Amino acid sequence: MSNEALSNLLRENRRFDPPAELAAAANATADLYEEAAKDRLGFWERQAKDLVTWAEPFGEVLDWSNPPFAKWFTGGSLNVAYNCVDRHVEAGHGDQVAYYWEGEPGDARTITYADLKREVSKAANALVELGVAIPQHAAQVG
Repeated sequence: MSNEALSNLLRENRRFDPPAELAAAANATADLYEEAAKDRLGFWERQAKDLVTWAEPFGEVLDWSNPPFAKWFTGGSLNVAYNCVDRHVEAGHGDQVAYYWEGEPGDARTITYADLKREVSKAANALVELGVAIPQHAAQVG
């Protein structure tokens, strides 16, 4: 392939819109993008408060006092595993598919949120038995 052909491949301008049915069911709508554009920090503060369970609430959305090092949600602390798995089970979604895996030869596995919680707990307990511990400060954001 020539350099010109490779160069042309870098200039992709086509747009592939999603099917209307998929777009209608999307979580991110045009209104969401407009809200984010109007008040970026307010938008992310609302997202963080509405969509994430915090062990310790954050004090500041963005600390930009030492560029280029940004700190988001300073002072906050959260458990990522809880946010990704446990809260969905607690909300009654334990039977919903959390992860669908399909292998090369056609084998497949469907894992629900309840299955995933059980497997994550097994792995965590195995690590604890091995003496692995996470310092409290390691879970803090910012």
